[in-house]
Amino acid sequence: MEAARASDGDEVDRLLAAWAQARPDLDVSPMEVLSRVTRLARHLDDHRRAAFAAHGLEGWAFDVLAALRRAGEPYQLSPGQLLRETMVTSGTMTNRVDRLTARGLVRRSDHPDDRRGVLVTLTAEGKTAVDSAMSSLLDAEQHMLDGLSEAERTRLAGWLRDLIRPYEH
Repeated sequence: MEAARASDGDEVDRLLAAWAQARPDLDVSPMEVLSRVTRLARHLDDHRRAAFAAHGLEGWAFDVLAALRRAGEPYQLSPGQLLRETMVTSGTMTNRVDRLTARGLVRRSDHPDDRRGVLVTLTAEGKTAVDSAMSSLLDAEQHMLDGLSEAERTRLAGWLRDLIRPYEH
């Protein structure tokens, strides 16, 4: 059965068959799922990079702009809020905001309730960039899921949610 699966299957099936030959004492069944998740993640990363690059963005820039866009009008957050949304260090966020400000995608302003604080606001150009990149990303992700029915997508999303839940904060 392993040989038949390897000849008719995908690269993961071939790897599992090879491991079954090399180490028949091991249960490699977790790899049947997780190696595919890893490979799928690589393809998703490639699609995301392409979607963002088509709009002049990198993943980190999209993350910051998307956090501001999701905040709703007036599309602004404090640097601390951006840190929580993007899970990066303060120094990294400062660098990112500086770079996005230089490109005209965000602007800094004084925080009205905190004399020492600032707010980062999405500019019209930044909103256009993130909205366009998001549309391209969703088109790419839709294409990746075209082989699944809506019911299959729902089941898969539930299974993945259950799988990742112990690792979420």
